[in-house]
Amino acid sequence: MSKVLIIGGGAAGMMAGIAAAYNGNEVHIFEKNEKLGKKLFITGKGRCNITNASDIENHFANILRNEKFLYSAYHALNSTDVCHMIESVGVQTKIERGNRVFPSSDKSSDVIWAFEKMLKDAGVFVHYNSEIVKVKNENNHICLTDKNNRRIIGDKCIIATGGLSYPSTGSTGDGYKFAEELGHEIKPTYPSLVPFNIKEELCKQLQGLSLKNVKLSIVDEKKKEYYSEQGEMLFTHFGISGPLVLSASCYICDKIKEHKFTAYIDLKPALDADTLDKRILKDFQKNINKNINHALDKLLPRKMIMPILELAQINPYKKVHEITKEERDKLVNVLKKMPLHISGVRSYNEAIITRGGISVKDINPKTMESKLYPDIYFAGEVLDLDAKTGGYNLQIAWSTGYLAGNSIY
Repeated sequence: MSKVLIIGGGAAGMMAGIAAAYNGNEVHIFEKNEKLGKKLFITGKGRCNITNASDIENHFANILRNEKFLYSAYHALNSTDVCHMIESVGVQTKIERGNRVFPSSDKSSDVIWAFEKMLKDAGVFVHYNSEIVKVKNENNHICLTDKNNRRIIGDKCIIATGGLSYPSTGSTGDGYKFAEELGHEIKPTYPSLVPFNIKEELCKQLQGLSLKNVKLSIVDEKKKEYYSEQGEMLFTHFGISGPLVLSASCYICDKIKEHKFTAYIDLKPALDADTLDKRILKDFQKNINKNINHALDKLLPRKMIMPILELAQINPYKKVHEITKEERDKLVNVLKKMPLHISGVRSYNEAIITRGGISVKDINPKTMESKLYPDIYFAGEVLDLDAKTGGYNLQIAWSTGYLAGNSIY
């Protein structure tokens, strides 16, 4: 039996605690907040997208970096296993669009309660408001020092401190500091799964407007395409957000300072240019004597009409029967390729995850143990692992946390 010290009481830390305790270890979790799972509480807009109910191959297809490193972790604990664990203590789950798994109650607090119950049942000691500032390996023991200069001695340590995203929840990069002091390489970090700032003022005009079934493409100044997907997005006072935008950010968050990126929105991806032109002509025939700004209601949300006409350089008060073929072509072009120039990504305060972190080449993928310092393990977002939206990032936390805890006897 080992005395296991876990730094961080988020998804990875809680799962690691349960797994280590199931192996008969004495387990202590040190959480800098007044409660566990503070970041978990706000995930999925407070609903908690627990995982994704798809096979391992699909998970790996949605992991953006170092997916092969996760092979052992995912085979130790997969998405079905996570759901069974949560349901075993009475919290039911449901599957929604895209195989996203949520608690049936739509309350993230129920997921946290489930883990608190499992930790309690397993006999894990949780130390709240306990901020660790130093991790050392001394005389075959792990020595932690907290902010009050109190020393805590143990046999094994799991660092599950998260990344830099949502720093208000306690994710302030502590784990990177610990790892670096121990000699680990830290890959550059960036806010990811994050909204975009847009140069155009029209985003303010469209603030709050949500678009469904549109196609978003991201290209750089050399017309190289980095991302192109169909789905949902949202206009905000600063730019654009929503599932499509967050996913797109994964591909350019580390390149935003080197390139000039443009987001193109295809508002009618189901129609090619010719079909869309015919559709517009049909609407025009019904509104032949109206101003054009009153003839596009069936085609666009009312809020979008004036900005679209402005982009197409068409006088909104021009009569429909006066619109030229050239103007109509411009309108079609804007509807199929509405340009928005990206000026940057939002900060870690709005980023769902952190891209980058502790290099996985220094970590044993079969145990999550450091190759540099035996008895020190890493799990969750602190590692250089990240994925698209849809429950995949939480599954990384669950799986790596479980493997780290389960590797300690």
